[in-house]
Amino acid sequence: MSLVRTAAGKVFEQMARLVRPARRNIYHYQLLHEPIDDLIHRYECFFCRQDIDGWDIRQAMNDLAGMDMVSDPRIIIAALYACRRVNEYALAVRYLESVKYKCGPNVDRIYPYLLQEIAPTLNELGIDTPEALGYDKPELFLVDVDMIH
Repeated sequence: MSLVRTAAGKVFEQMARLVRPARRNIYHYQLLHEPIDDLIHRYECFFCRQDIDGWDIRQAMNDLAGMDMVSDPRIIIAALYACRRVNEYALAVRYLESVKYKCGPNVDRIYPYLLQEIAPTLNELGIDTPEALGYDKPELFLVDVDMIH
């Protein structure tokens, strides 16, 4: 009986190797000392793939959010095109929110620059900023009753 289980296990292992998806090539932690231009080019190429899907876009955006940097406008533009290609409008807006959050305490200097750089792309793709959609304000904001008078 154990011989049959061993043979069946080997067959399943071989089948799993055939079905296993190809490894993604975007892991930033493998390339810790990568020059910034190479990193920008790598992410631009990744987002410009024609076979990209929503999961890959989210994974790359998560990798970018984990890095200790604000994304370059070229990466943001490539990500926005990828979102529109797979019809993920909400993901594009959420990515803009994460970019604003990544600006940290310098949000009044960095975020307007980024918006200036990506504005033609936003207009071309028909994507609104989170501020234009009202996501920067609380939805059910009420005046504090103690501060009325």
